[in-house]
Amino acid sequence: MLNDFWETAPPAYKYAVFGGMALTFIGIVIIVIGAITATPSMTFVALPFIGVGLLAHMTSLGLRGHNIRKALKAAEKRNKN
Repeated sequence: MLNDFWETAPPAYKYAVFGGMALTFIGIVIIVIGAITATPSMTFVALPFIGVGLLAHMTSLGLRGHNIRKALKAAEKRNKN
């Protein structure tokens, strides 16, 4: 099984990774805009975006680990028979 993980990854993992990256990017852009326009309140608006983006990344790690454990159990079961 030499496939790249991305090729065999479940769709939920891909959505979580891209969603996390998008939300984190949006948060960073809002912070940069707030710094350029000297609007400190925009920083507080951006923090939830970054937080949810990081949580989505952590969720994707959990999904990836679950998928790998599932694949290893299936491979172990095949090898026993």
